Amino acid sequence: MKAAIVTQYNKNDLTLKMTTVDKPQITADQVLLKVSAAGVNLLDNMITRGEVKLIVPYKLPVIGGNEVVGKIEAVGANVTQFSVGERVFSRLPLDSIGAFAEYVAVDANAIAKVPPYLSDVQAAAIPLTALTVMQAFELMQVKKGNTIFISGGTGGVGAMAIPLAKAKGLKVITNGSVENKERVLALGVDRFIDYKTEDYTQTVANVDYVLDTLGGQETEKQMTIMKRGGQLVSLKGMPNGAFAKRMGFTGLKRLLFSFAGRKFDKMAKKYGVTYNFIFVQANGAQLAEVAKLFTKLELKPSLDTVYAFSDVNAALDKVANGRSRGKTVLDLQQGENNGLSFN
Repeated sequence: MKAAIVTQYNKNDLTLKMTTVDKPQITADQVLLKVSAAGVNLLDNMITRGEVKLIVPYKLPVIGGNEVVGKIEAVGANVTQFSVGERVFSRLPLDSIGAFAEYVAVDANAIAKVPPYLSDVQAAAIPLTALTVMQAFELMQVKKGNTIFISGGTGGVGAMAIPLAKAKGLKVITNGSVENKERVLALGVDRFIDYKTEDYTQTVANVDYVLDTLGGQETEKQMTIMKRGGQLVSLKGMPNGAFAKRMGFTGLKRLLFSFAGRKFDKMAKKYGVTYNFIFVQANGAQLAEVAKLFTKLELKPSLDTVYAFSDVNAALDKVANGRSRGKTVLDLQQGENNGLSFN
């Protein structure tokens, strides 16, 4: 089968090698998917750059890709909840990625059925981002009626987080570029802030939760608008000791993460809030919950550009360097193209 392979860690060259490898064999607890579409994410480039080696030390070469949609071609002996022919999607388990291939073997507890009204390309835009949001909400222990600030809400994470937050009964505030204001308001946001004309640290206060999609200096700025006892979950900050504990790390690795995140823990203590870093994990049950929410509300993800599988490196470059208004997706069912834009 064809597959796009990470052959080496390289901070400057994110190119994957398109090659032919054996079709994977499944275990008793897995299913074999014929891949129809795959989401393309910043995480894919982070893996190639070696930026997640401490969290997941992949043994190279490894097939790239974390987010997949496909039809089940075979099921393992212990798999009873899924059948051959069903259309499913997944954020692949951390230790067994490989969405950028014609076939992938996936643990049955990492998949969920795709809502019937979504196309394969649309479905490929959901698992990783939606699970990031759901797992962030779980860490925050969100409660209906409370307020969340989603930084950079005009990006792909924001586009997913806003409707899911509204489905949880939260009041949603976000900021971003004004050209995306109407699109974000249509997602249900209660208040939109144009980052060029309004400083949210001067006009927003008493927020219960923050989903930090920006990192850097923005992390501390966001802490200043929170209630004491509030919960901030960052996608772009540094892993800390609490993260290492949740991941089950021990010894030196746990010590390293505790040291790396100490600055953010001290910062959070200063403002009387809790800081958490998140690295999204596979969870079929949570993804099934997402599918139910999408079906109930008839949500559709925001798409940016769709590429043919042969253009995987162009897609990765787009994610690394282009300004996106939604998800970049590989469509394994179409021929070569130059990137179909939905903007």
